[in-house]
Amino acid sequence: MNALIRVTRGVATAAALLALTAVSPGAAYAQPSPGTPSTASPGSPFGNLDLPEGWQVTGAGADRRLIWTSPSPVPMGDARVEFHAGDRLLGRPVAQKDGRSFQLPLGDLRLTGDTELRVTAGGRRLDAAGPARSARLSPRAPSALPEAPPANPVDPGVPGRYRTVSGEYALESVRLPGFPEPVEMRATVVGPAGAPGKRPVALFLHGRHGTCYTPGTEDVTGDWPCAPGSLPIPSHQGYLDAQRLLASQGYVTLSISANGINGQDYRAEDGGAQARSSLVRHHLARWADWSADRSAAPAAVRGTSSADLSRVLLVGHSRGGEGVNRAAVDSLTPPPADQDGYRGPVRWRIRGTVPIGPTIFGNNPAPDVPSMTILPGCDGDVSDLQGQNFVDGTRGVSRGAALHSAVYMVGANHNYFNSEWTPGQAQAPAFDDFTSEDGTDPVCSPGTATRLTAAQQQTAGATYIAAAARLFVAGDDRVRPLLDGTGRRAPSAGPARVLTHAVGAHRTPAFLPDSSVSVTGGGRLCAQVDPDDARACLSREAGGASPHFAMWETSTEAGRDAVALEWTAPGAPVAVRSARPVSLAGAHALALRLIVPPNTTGTELDVAVTDASGRRAQLGRTRIDGLPGTERTASHWARELRVPLTAAARSGLDLKRITTLELTPRGGSGRAWLMDAWGWRPGTPAVRPAPLARVDIGRLTVAEGDSGVRTYRVPVTVSGRGGGQVRLFVPRPDTGEVTSRTVTVRPGHQDIDVRVEVTGNTRYGYDLPHDAFVKAVRGTVVGAHRGGVTALNDDPMPRVSLIPVADDVTEGSALTWRVTLSEASDVDVMGYVSFLTPAGGTELSTADVDRAWLEENLGEVPDPAAPLSLIGNGGLYLGVTVPAGETSAEVRVPTVADGLSEAAESLRARLTTFDASWEPVPGPEFTGTVRDAA
Repeated sequence: MNALIRVTRGVATAAALLALTAVSPGAAYAQPSPGTPSTASPGSPFGNLDLPEGWQVTGAGADRRLIWTSPSPVPMGDARVEFHAGDRLLGRPVAQKDGRSFQLPLGDLRLTGDTELRVTAGGRRLDAAGPARSARLSPRAPSALPEAPPANPVDPGVPGRYRTVSGEYALESVRLPGFPEPVEMRATVVGPAGAPGKRPVALFLHGRHGTCYTPGTEDVTGDWPCAPGSLPIPSHQGYLDAQRLLASQGYVTLSISANGINGQDYRAEDGGAQARSSLVRHHLARWADWSADRSAAPAAVRGTSSADLSRVLLVGHSRGGEGVNRAAVDSLTPPPADQDGYRGPVRWRIRGTVPIGPTIFGNNPAPDVPSMTILPGCDGDVSDLQGQNFVDGTRGVSRGAALHSAVYMVGANHNYFNSEWTPGQAQAPAFDDFTSEDGTDPVCSPGTATRLTAAQQQTAGATYIAAAARLFVAGDDRVRPLLDGTGRRAPSAGPARVLTHAVGAHRTPAFLPDSSVSVTGGGRLCAQVDPDDARACLSREAGGASPHFAMWETSTEAGRDAVALEWTAPGAPVAVRSARPVSLAGAHALALRLIVPPNTTGTELDVAVTDASGRRAQLGRTRIDGLPGTERTASHWARELRVPLTAAARSGLDLKRITTLELTPRGGSGRAWLMDAWGWRPGTPAVRPAPLARVDIGRLTVAEGDSGVRTYRVPVTVSGRGGGQVRLFVPRPDTGEVTSRTVTVRPGHQDIDVRVEVTGNTRYGYDLPHDAFVKAVRGTVVGAHRGGVTALNDDPMPRVSLIPVADDVTEGSALTWRVTLSEASDVDVMGYVSFLTPAGGTELSTADVDRAWLEENLGEVPDPAAPLSLIGNGGLYLGVTVPAGETSAEVRVPTVADGLSEAAESLRARLTTFDASWEPVPGPEFTGTVRDAA
């Protein structure tokens, strides 16, 4: 596919202010500090869009930036912050150093009309109370806990017979591409003592949390390395319950620290997935060394049984879940050397992964590595439960032998799977990530019947991690019913209600909604991701959210479909017809993944199939209840229903040539969504990875140049074996509209061809990125899913000077200075004036300046009056902007005549501006004097 993008620069005016503080990017719970304006600047017009409070635009033409500043610090978490205009994704902004401000390059993007701007993270609104989009759930009260299913005969949560030992090791730090600071090599080891032979390995990787804390305070940051007086948060020590359980069962476990990645992953286009993969593989390589020579191992390793690196389970929490998935991909198909921080041989075999509340920014699951993804029903961080795509995203990509299980845990939040993120257990400050507008939620607030305590959640998590280990690593098929939608429970999980469904293993695809199926009757083929309610599966009117329909890089995504059913009376069938006959031969049952609205009960559907000759068989009736849910949960989640095929066999249907699936509702009215239907039979087949082509999108950075137009190609690497298809997405720089197309790729060929034109000039501006991204369709795996071409500003920032216009005035006049640039810029040059205590005499106070000016710049008029250097958050900070294309702007302090006879009053101030990387650049100090009127 060919695509051409033009990069140009223009000059226009848009005034705004962004003041930053000296707190690390991605700072966790950062407190406002000097330099932060006390109130957000009023919005300025953006096309026909009036910006609401907290939003600003800076720059001009291709250098424009959209900025949102939160009134309070945004805690450091795993979900990425996104800007939206209505239902359209504008992009993912960069967090600034104050922990409150986020900026997004807009390029030539235009917004017009009465469009609502929104900020979300993991589907949750940050700029307003409530969910990311309007939600109108069923008027029924949230339902009680789902009925407990029968107990599984084998309970993986029962401790084993081995005594456990534990310790910790710390090795020399490693350097990873794109990260200026080295990353620690530290782990907590828990293993069996005296277990015979070499033992399987389980590696844990925590997610993106605060990195440093100051003992005795509530101060938490995202710095790396930690500042003097603060300590690293020991997030890697938060999975000891699960480690001890596995160790008692004979597993050698290690939980590795990744604070060095968390403190720097804002620099990474993929959110740190590749870096986390590299870190995981660095640790596995060391364990492979120690397996060959235990005398060289740290004491914590020598104290446990020997490790078998041919049997490895990777467990990752949140961004750690995406990290271990990437490590599984990278262990089968090596990434490009310039992107990878580990370049040694692969001396291990990943048997399975366990992502817990994970992100999946790349939408690139490892199709041939079994997985079990835990979805916390009360997740307040990755609240869209996007990790569902570790299951859904594997359909049709490879051979389909690997089991991919989704485990929905009612009442679990995001943080409590890690005891070091749990209040009352953690060494550093910790919090419950689930919040509601008024502090109460009938499903997820602590104390409700559906919400798990921290101890209950940790016990259930450990039990299901052990189930995955027993199935994926030990090959014990007796625990499969706990994970594959059969409907069994593990008694050791206590009161936790855990629901599952799966794809892969011995399932054969039957009806997977896409362009190859047609729908008639009371249903329609719907788009899982689309802002158009006429196309979307889950419209605004339906309300709520679904993990299956979590948005990825674009608000409209071709190739992701389901079947929406709606009925007002029983008996109206919905027919799903395949363009080609499908085979159910050898299957024991037809397995449906079906969604019904939260808090609904008793939905019944009759299921029938028809073969190519027109013979029809009624298979049976299914009953399904919705999950407990509110407008703050993603509870439209598919339950697995199985209907035996015995009736079809008795009716003489040709199970090798089934053409139609028919669903007939038996209730008065209702809604449902069919995700897919499969031929199912029991068992867990051996998994043999297929020869897949691997696609990695790179990022080319080029200088814009002083003149002329240059054309560059987005770098794409296709490696691996075999050939396959990916879907390529290219956003238009002017409208943001994303075009997509399926592309066939082969290793060593340049089948993906996206070109960018860059026009040079000699004016200072911002770096300008233009992007492309891909996802696997068939016969491929994706590593780095996103990249592009970034035109770097290669012109220096204009010199800034300050000239007094009126710095000695009588009261009632305005003190005035002119901020002057040495030349015009393509972007606004911004900064602020901070007021300092004068060296002597009487300082100008709030009683001496214009009231309206104070309200505009401070948000209030202090009472009683106070010196300018002592009001607000450490003083008054006055924003200054020299608009793009202009060379000067004035700083004014309007005074009032108070009629009092008094000595001359003065002020002292300092100008600070910001460079292209938003670093503060201290400017000159200046003074002003106000005298009584004659």
